[in-house]
Amino acid sequence: MANTLLTPTQVTREALRILHQKLNFIGSITRDYDDRFAKDGAKIGDTLKIRLPNQYVVTDGKTLATQDTAEESVDLKVSHQKHVGMNFSSADLTLSLDDFSKRIIEPAMNVLASNVESTVLAARYADIYNQVTDIGNAATFKKILDGRKILVDNLAPPMGLTANLNTQDNVDLVDNLKGLFNDTKEISKQYRDGYIGRAAGFDFMENTLMPAHTNGAGAGYLINGASQAGSTLTVDGGTGAITKGTVFTIAGVYRVHPETKKPTATLQQFVVTEDAAAAATSISISPAIITTGAKQNVTAAPADNAAITFAGTASTTHGISLGYTEDAFAFATADLVMPKGVDFASRQVLDGISLRIIRQYDINNDNLPCRVDVLFGSATVRPQLATRYAFN
Repeated sequence: MANTLLTPTQVTREALRILHQKLNFIGSITRDYDDRFAKDGAKIGDTLKIRLPNQYVVTDGKTLATQDTAEESVDLKVSHQKHVGMNFSSADLTLSLDDFSKRIIEPAMNVLASNVESTVLAARYADIYNQVTDIGNAATFKKILDGRKILVDNLAPPMGLTANLNTQDNVDLVDNLKGLFNDTKEISKQYRDGYIGRAAGFDFMENTLMPAHTNGAGAGYLINGASQAGSTLTVDGGTGAITKGTVFTIAGVYRVHPETKKPTATLQQFVVTEDAAAAATSISISPAIITTGAKQNVTAAPADNAAITFAGTASTTHGISLGYTEDAFAFATADLVMPKGVDFASRQVLDGISLRIIRQYDINNDNLPCRVDVLFGSATVRPQLATRYAFN
């Protein structure tokens, strides 16, 4: 009986299927922009501008008060290329697809998917300025709901939320909910699989790749000069370095409702966007401080000598979990060029993930080296629609 050789298309599609299943975080965020790059060699270039929703001010009375429309965009840059190199022979290609998948494709796709997801998570968590902070304590359902409140207050769709937990937070939360035992389809999963499922508007997931964050030694920083606005704060009086991704508040600076611009009783949270050296005189922040107009986000600019309070404990590392709606982040892959003159080459797309496999014969060593490549990028599109959880 003649051998039935696996085709490049079979191999590529199977690799994509496995990769797709492993991408937990990426699978739950916006993927609407992949088709913009889905051209041979990504002809649009490596950057796509994503337009943000316009914002306007409501005016009282019957007299017309016109206003300019100031559109904003976020860059989604497809600039990360990762690959896995393998060797397999013609004998390997005589295996059934299931055997070939288990022996060769699945181990390669597992490590590739992990590296892609880890890269995206490490980049994106540091953009998020909303945080529920209870460092040193176990995750509880109440704290998860505090995060939901932040998201809903920022106008996230209340029934389209994901809680993506690191493994320790998942353990602690399942333990916290054990008193709710009821052997129904969803609740019983907590006890049989350590899985929460859907509750309180969240789809719960567990992710081993969630990054940890280390606060710098920064302390005692004060605002240097009143009426500051924008994405850079002038500061003084502080000691210790400040790390990118550290969340903080400023005394007297409260957030406003995103539509009515009415004051709230909640201090606006900010995140440090660049590392700052010890005794720094300026800190780069997000969101930018805006005190008037359609994009207003705080009640007033900080006062001179207003105290900056960093969330958590100085020089301490803590885990990160995320709550978000899919519109908070975006991920895209691009079609890599298909080279000529190789043994085989295949490029396939599954749910927007573009994967390329190339194999070439090595006549000197009688081997068949193969590489699997993915070219991807991600962006934080609407950071207000995500929140961090900082527990153990």
